[in-house]
Amino acid sequence: MRLQEGWLDSAQICRSEHFNARPDGEAVSLLVVHNISLPPGQFGGGHVQRFFCGQLDSSLHPYFAQISELRVSAHFLIERSGIITQFVNCDQRAWHAGASSYAGRAECNDFSIGIELEGADQTAYTDAQYDALSELTKALQVAYPAITPCRVTGHEFIAPGRKTDPGVAFDWRRYLSSLVCASPNP
Repeated sequence: MRLQEGWLDSAQICRSEHFNARPDGEAVSLLVVHNISLPPGQFGGGHVQRFFCGQLDSSLHPYFAQISELRVSAHFLIERSGIITQFVNCDQRAWHAGASSYAGRAECNDFSIGIELEGADQTAYTDAQYDALSELTKALQVAYPAITPCRVTGHEFIAPGRKTDPGVAFDWRRYLSSLVCASPNP
């Protein structure tokens, strides 16, 4: 698994139009782990992929009517099975973090890569997801060496009080066990 010109060679590609250029001279230096399920608490169905590509059918579920007009994306989604889908080139700015701050810097989208795990705060993640996340992280760290082990965090830490993902069910110790930094929090 490796990145070539911002694209993961082993990922399914589902290009989103919900991105823009990073600020001039901005290096990728942060990895943000999220979770998502659509409808909330339900997995599969391809709804997340359609949502990130602006193609979510608002008539399929009452919750979809509330979010179908939002313009959000992530660089990657890791499904429960471990399948990785890429939506945005890693050299571009995906719209995953929203109002956020890391180590005193606002606007985390400017300098981060966002990985969504298909999941929910209270639902255990799968072995396949942890395996895929670990391999993807290693590939990203090779391509973007400024993503040091201590610059891997969760959405809940960069947007406290606003976001709770990846949630209490995410095993940070398991994920970071091979990394030098043992804490997801700055």
